[in-house]
Amino acid sequence: MSESSVGAELSDVTHEVSVARLRAVLRSHGSLVVALSGGADSAFLAWIATDELGADRVRCVTAVSPSLAGDELADCRALAAEWGLSWSTVETDEMADPLYVLNDADRCYHCKAALSDALGPIADAVDGTIALGVNVDDLGDHRPGQRAAAERGAVFPLVEAGFTKAMVRASSSVFGLRTAHKPAAACLASRVPYGTPVTLGVLTEVERAEAGLRALGFADLRVRHYQDTARIEVPLDRLADVIEARTEVVAVVQAAGYRYVTLDLEGLRSGNLNAALTADQTGTDQAKRNR
Repeated sequence: MSESSVGAELSDVTHEVSVARLRAVLRSHGSLVVALSGGADSAFLAWIATDELGADRVRCVTAVSPSLAGDELADCRALAAEWGLSWSTVETDEMADPLYVLNDADRCYHCKAALSDALGPIADAVDGTIALGVNVDDLGDHRPGQRAAAERGAVFPLVEAGFTKAMVRASSSVFGLRTAHKPAAACLASRVPYGTPVTLGVLTEVERAEAGLRALGFADLRVRHYQDTARIEVPLDRLADVIEARTEVVAVVQAAGYRYVTLDLEGLRSGNLNAALTADQTGTDQAKRNR
């Protein structure tokens, strides 16, 4: 089902019931500190929480660190102005944590731990609860960051209300939010394969490469970092466009610091680096059975 058809479906009774349930969940939590990353989920949560509870009871905070692209920070600032959000930023220091830099399978745990620790004093000051824009679909992927946030008392209102990613986009569209169809943009560290250390230099290369490609018209993409090789992922229907713009694509990616520029013919898959974890686990389980 396309996003437009989902939006049409949720614009009637289904939409009204889902939104009413979400508003009730938000009221049950009282004052909230919403972690606003700028993506469709956190933006929708920030908007509807503010609409339901008021800007005096909802504080929207964007965590600033090298893993947040500059364009995303600018968009959070713009959204706050457009929607009348009570918004501020806070710096997080996950890069100072050797376990985060190590970039093992629990990197997201250490990231969300740092985020929660930074938001904690803000929530305490307003007697509020930290809220993250996690949706039901996120529960099926490897996301240890959710565990770190939950352990520190954060809540996931979209999950409590049963919202999937499609429902978030559909309801956002009904409310006229410009983030309804915004491409997903996970943190820059998600472009780095597990086992490759996350450094400022690596994140800078990824950000510069992706910014250059967006300037060429590729809004929905990932640049996966493999040392001096960049692996570009775009939706399948844009593969031919990348080939057609080959000269410009190579130029902007090499200008970001990469030597080799490759195109993933399987197309864009959010979170696909997690597939390596599944493969490793499968191999480990098979080895155990063969002993």
